[in-house]
Amino acid sequence: MQEPIATENGTMTINRTIYCSVRRDGFTPLEKQTCLVREPRRFSNSISFLTGFTLAEAMMATVVLGIAAAGVLLPFVSGAAVQAEGTYRTLGANLAGDLVERAINTPFAQIVATYNGYTEPQAQIRDAGGALFTDPKYARFSRSASCEYVYMPQQSGATEPVFIRVTVRAYYGGKPVATITRLVSR
Repeated sequence: MQEPIATENGTMTINRTIYCSVRRDGFTPLEKQTCLVREPRRFSNSISFLTGFTLAEAMMATVVLGIAAAGVLLPFVSGAAVQAEGTYRTLGANLAGDLVERAINTPFAQIVATYNGYTEPQAQIRDAGGALFTDPKYARFSRSASCEYVYMPQQSGATEPVFIRVTVRAYYGGKPVATITRLVSR
């Protein structure tokens, strides 16, 4: 309901709302006259309850944000672990391949005597020239080799063997990461 207000320049209308309590059986004429008249709320007064968070709301927001962040970061963490394992396997395969090549380039009669039971402990990996690998990425690697004579079904046990099976294993932190087996002939 709008009420006119008298001013110096004339009449001005302001918005005021009349609030009355509602009864089931209606209003009496006296109740209609004594209804409470209130000014409308100002925007600046009503905004204060919209900007504040309670402690419980802030904690819930933190929990939801933490769960969302964990869900987003999990693939990156597991991807980094897979990438690191791939790097170890690649380096292990290179180290095993290097030792197999050394065994192949050894004269046939000396392969078993030189490389059967051959081991290099962690941080003691040597290159083809006999120098230690000093790069820290090789510090946890070790490798071993085994050799055995292989007889073909056509051969009798009395003749000299024609083949040697060379098996080289590379380990990272004690766990096998690469195995290479090669058949060497005379």
